Amino acid sequence: MAVSESVEPDTSRRPALALAALLFGSGVLHFVVPKPYDSIVPHKLPGRARTYTYVSGVAELGVATALAVPRTRRLGGRLAAALFVAVFPANVQFTADSLRSSKAGWPVKLISVLRLPLQIPLITSALAVSRRAPRI
Repeated sequence: MAVSESVEPDTSRRPALALAALLFGSGVLHFVVPKPYDSIVPHKLPGRARTYTYVSGVAELGVATALAVPRTRRLGGRLAAALFVAVFPANVQFTADSLRSSKAGWPVKLISVLRLPLQIPLITSALAVSRRAPRI
């Protein structure tokens, strides 16, 4: 009598690949057009903003890769959640700067404010990917 293996379906695949695509695209943009990312690095951080831009771009590319590869998807989900928490201060900086700026129009101000709560579904999606990814 053959013993059948029970293989749980990978319900994390689609959301993991969606997050991976988002992070990959953003990571590439950190190198292609770094100036907008430089401008939202919190001003109180030591060192050059460009360094933080490049380091966060590398982190996004690495986490995107971890999410895309089934063997590292569980870890990738946790790393993505941590990354979304880590970049939250940059989103706060963007909001503070745009609300203070007389040059920023209302669409930029609105987007900057709406962007803050967007981190919540990104974090919860990343954690769900980590939980749902099969152990390999």
